[in-house]
Amino acid sequence: MKALLRRPRAPFLAFALLFGSGSSLAADLQAPAPSIPNCTSYVLMDFRTGAILAEKRPNLQLPPASLTKLMTAYLTYKALAEGRLHWQQQIPVSNVAWHTGGSSMFIQPNLPVTVDQLMHGLIIDSGNDAAVALAQAVAGTRASFVAEMNAEAQKMGLTGAHYSNVDGLPDPGLHLSALNIATLSRNLIQRYPQVIDISKIKFYRYNHITQRSWNPALFGHPSIDGLKTGHTNAAGHCMDTTALRDGRRLIAVVMGAPNWPAGVDDVVALLNYGYAFTRDVEAVPQGALIGVYRDPRLDPQKFTVKAAHSVWVTVPTGEQGQLQRSVSYRQLGDHGVAAGAVVGTLRITLHGKVLGETPLLASQASKPAGTLGTWWHEAKDAL
Repeated sequence: MKALLRRPRAPFLAFALLFGSGSSLAADLQAPAPSIPNCTSYVLMDFRTGAILAEKRPNLQLPPASLTKLMTAYLTYKALAEGRLHWQQQIPVSNVAWHTGGSSMFIQPNLPVTVDQLMHGLIIDSGNDAAVALAQAVAGTRASFVAEMNAEAQKMGLTGAHYSNVDGLPDPGLHLSALNIATLSRNLIQRYPQVIDISKIKFYRYNHITQRSWNPALFGHPSIDGLKTGHTNAAGHCMDTTALRDGRRLIAVVMGAPNWPAGVDDVVALLNYGYAFTRDVEAVPQGALIGVYRDPRLDPQKFTVKAAHSVWVTVPTGEQGQLQRSVSYRQLGDHGVAAGAVVGTLRITLHGKVLGETPLLASQASKPAGTLGTWWHEAKDAL
């Protein structure tokens, strides 16, 4: 499998607002992008900022195959975090789970299996049986779990997404876009980073059966450590991969590749492109002093302001020096201001496009100056 960066056909390079869901903000920013003609759609997302670095039909709704299990994993992690499940808890295996078709981790009734084992079987073995067992453990029934999947998708802003089962077996009502999957993957890793501890494992053994991970990109590409793959005749070969290089994580999603080698080549080309042509930059550190707020109606009439949080942005390589700051302040004099109150906004822009922003906080309290105080401040300023 070739791991070389493919030469461009010149689609666009786009960026998203900090804390955004990966929506494209700057379609007019041009950069060479990899040529991936054989897949149906793809998205390359920066994990830290949510910036979209490359895309092809990102919102096209398609059969996701076993990428469906990403939401199954997300809701299971949520149940674990809330104490509704426990890692070493034994889960009864129903006949429904036992007889689920397709890929399997080979659970069966009366054979002990824990939540921990099911999560490994779900992510590594892509076990449809594990997906059903976990869904029943979390929500009681598959139907109730599917309802939770759709509710969570709506909460995440996965526009157009719809779940109809927990495992990804073919169903006309089951569809997701490449952008849906990238956004879900980012949320999953942000909230439950321990998923990488499972998704990076290349082999898993249960019930005296050792299975190789269904993610072929794990083999021969050391920086790739997850997340999930899927295949059906309708979906083609779908890959949701993430890589970590020099502390920076990217997420590459490819839908509808013709075969596994092509899918691996595609995600590797996307990842190589992202690391070669873009950088993450901390444009503003948390707590950095940004400027001085002045208002003669306050006492004191001026005080320093600081950034509420750090602002990271993704920029084309070599263009971090082109970043600009713009500050807007609120009018607060009639009411005064408490220490730490929001008094304005700092925005980071590149070529006129907003890449990120942070509230600005008052470094100290300031009370209303009153009529006489305001007159005095204005008089001093006029001298």
